[in-house]
Amino acid sequence: MTIRTKICGITRPEDALAAADAGADAIGLVFYAKSKRAVNIAQAQAVAAALPPFVSVVALFVNETADTIRDILRQVPIDVIQFHGDEDDAFCRQFDRPYLKAVRVRGAEDIQTASARFPHARAILFDAYHPEEYGGTGLQFDWHLLREYRGKPWVLAGGLTPENVAAAVNTSGAAAVDVSGGVESSGGIKDHAKIRAFVAAASAGRAAE
Repeated sequence: MTIRTKICGITRPEDALAAADAGADAIGLVFYAKSKRAVNIAQAQAVAAALPPFVSVVALFVNETADTIRDILRQVPIDVIQFHGDEDDAFCRQFDRPYLKAVRVRGAEDIQTASARFPHARAILFDAYHPEEYGGTGLQFDWHLLREYRGKPWVLAGGLTPENVAAAVNTSGAAAVDVSGGVESSGGIKDHAKIRAFVAAASAGRAAE
């Protein structure tokens, strides 16, 4: 089974191209001013313009206003929206795009209730819980908790690296993974060798099962 991969927090066209060349299925653009990986409209447009066909562009928002989201969607070719804040299903579904909803996992209940809480989500993204941050923390949660999940399609995130992604895939049963800091040389700057190693290791993990 092919493991789908997303390289998030892209800020430069050359990093987007490196992700595409490595075989990533999607790249993520962070529209959250407090993030060290945040992009403005011009940066996002440049990244999107550099991508080859069939690589999805995902826009990440955290508790953003609907008007701001619509303004960005008018200016940047976004395929999928990823909500990482406290948004509910009604808010997330209003933008005429498939959406992913990040759920910060503290325990099994957070996983088991996710599908019911976000019935219109294309997929759930399970990330590690942090009391003050909305992702990109490098923290992990117990991947074994996902083995019994039978809800919506889902994506594994949180503390993934080229060194641990194969184990994460095998332990959790993930069909898709999302990485940001684990393939960086510094905040918002991707390491192209790490991107290649991550994509290869993700696929090798499932193949080794």
